[in-house]
Amino acid sequence: MPISPCSLVPRPPAGLGLPDAGPAGASAEGGERVAGDAGLLAVPFGPDLALQEAAAGVALPVPVAALLAHHRAKGEAGEIVEVSVADGDSVGRVLLYGVGDGSADALRKAGAAVARRGRGRDGLRAVLPEGPVEAFVEGALLATYTFRMGEPQKPGPVERIEFVGEGAEAAVERGETVARAVALARDLANTPASVKSPAWLAERALEQGVAAKVWDAEALRAEGFGGILAVGQGSPNPPRLIQLSYEPEGATEHVVLVGKGITYDSGGLSLKPTEGMKFMKTDMAGGAVVIAVLGALAALGARVRVTGLIAAAENSFSGSAQRPSDVITQYGGRTVEVLNTDAEGRLVMADALAYADAELDPDVMVDIATLTGAIGIALGKGLGALFASDDTLAAGLAAAGETSGERLWRMPLIDDYAPALKSSVADLANVEAGSTYGAGSITAALFLREFTGKRPWAHLDIAGVGRSTADEGVFAKGATGYGVRLLLAWLTGR
Repeated sequence: MPISPCSLVPRPPAGLGLPDAGPAGASAEGGERVAGDAGLLAVPFGPDLALQEAAAGVALPVPVAALLAHHRAKGEAGEIVEVSVADGDSVGRVLLYGVGDGSADALRKAGAAVARRGRGRDGLRAVLPEGPVEAFVEGALLATYTFRMGEPQKPGPVERIEFVGEGAEAAVERGETVARAVALARDLANTPASVKSPAWLAERALEQGVAAKVWDAEALRAEGFGGILAVGQGSPNPPRLIQLSYEPEGATEHVVLVGKGITYDSGGLSLKPTEGMKFMKTDMAGGAVVIAVLGALAALGARVRVTGLIAAAENSFSGSAQRPSDVITQYGGRTVEVLNTDAEGRLVMADALAYADAELDPDVMVDIATLTGAIGIALGKGLGALFASDDTLAAGLAAAGETSGERLWRMPLIDDYAPALKSSVADLANVEAGSTYGAGSITAALFLREFTGKRPWAHLDIAGVGRSTADEGVFAKGATGYGVRLLLAWLTGR
């Protein structure tokens, strides 16, 4: 079955992606009865247990205060009180949903809770809350995301959501655009490696409506991208380097985003155990984020020039695979002793970073990758890691993380750990060589820093947050698309 990037309208095939999202702009008075085909209406209320002004005209069979008191409601974000109402000759349902403090995080949580309660229904009509409406829309749409290559699950997510509120069209459109971008990143990462080769990933990148260039294996060899070639040489699926360019008129700043695009990671000859391989189709989650972000910038009106680089390879094992102790030459001439073939992401990204520094002249570079298992141990699954060479850049990304709900925790770049990457036969080793520091995520970041040319640079390690093991909140089991909301918030705010 062919896999295509999801879209909001029309509904994607085979249950992939998100539900349809209807237009906003209907007045609150239009919510006095459960909407025609939907049969399900969601209405916001606050911690003071009163319906928000936008939903004040909704008629319920019992007084609101008595109903909420009966259910001991508190108005917390994501809290839902359900009541049956007459809908002509049938019975409909009204979901009173709490909005908490009305912040973006609270409304995102509320939207997700409302949408999950619509599972199995044809439609849902949601009266929009006061505050950052786009966050509510993001939460509602992302909570309904599904990915299947077989028959759709029964019951499936709600098929259509109509958002109702005066003057909210622009906010709803922005929320839809961001949700669509996140869903695309999830689709790309969730696609199995039996479909997703580096060439397939390049084809998907070319569909994003921006200028693009793709290096195949022959071009990579001719131009000296030794890291990407070395990682990909053990696979029958040749590697690619993908460049996407967004250049709005009048842009004065140039940002380069670099994404890790390992379409499957077996570990190479440093073979992973079976349990460690089960989720490795998502090891290109960083590259998927970069593709999705570049595809959404125009719709969001971003004013900064952005170049995306996705270093794509399959890390496999065979007689032609690179070996521990091999020495490779990265783009630009630095030599690296490969002590562990399972530390391959940094090798492909080093090529892309060095190329960006030498050829693209960016003002800022940001890379994103499921780079180290160590970061999941350090920060768990709730925070992405931020390493940065520039305090202003770090502060901007951290602030965007708070705004978008994809929070970051800044980690240190400890220069005292850099000698751990010394090699006796090359300029660098790709992992710690005989060191007792044990700071795997930090030394990985230090390795990447070597290829940034001292430009302002940040590294986002999303190995802990790039995958979800459960359907919960805005996440579905599988790839999370973590980083799309964050980078879009950061880039559109510049």
